[in-house]
Amino acid sequence: QVQLVESGGGLVQAGGSLRLSCAASGRTFSSYAMGWFRQAPGKGREFVAAITRSGGITDYADSVKVRFTISRDNAKNTVYLQMNSLKPEDTAIYYCAAGDDYFAFHSYGQGTQVTVSS
Repeated sequence: QVQLVESGGGLVQAGGSLRLSCAASGRTFSSYAMGWFRQAPGKGREFVAAITRSGGITDYADSVKVRFTISRDNAKNTVYLQMNSLKPEDTAIYYCAAGDDYFAFHSYGQGTQVTVSS
């Protein structure tokens, strides 16, 4: 089993930046594909970004392409989400996810709140 703890959320003005971190513990971190999801008030959870075990392949939702970057440091058991040019519609709870295969996520963290003011 893997335990995931997100951090780095907060309140930022439109156009600003935040970097989210997700620390993993438990099974070997490098054996997991990782991802980020988000859930806005009154909406379902949606995919944001994903990264393979080695970090060699990444994917993004169209709504965040170019603005967000997912990365990982397997030596630190941590995955990151760099968010630039933030928009009010990016306001949501952001969740880190882990999976045994790419896009086969089975474990989620407790989430971190990101609020973007206009």
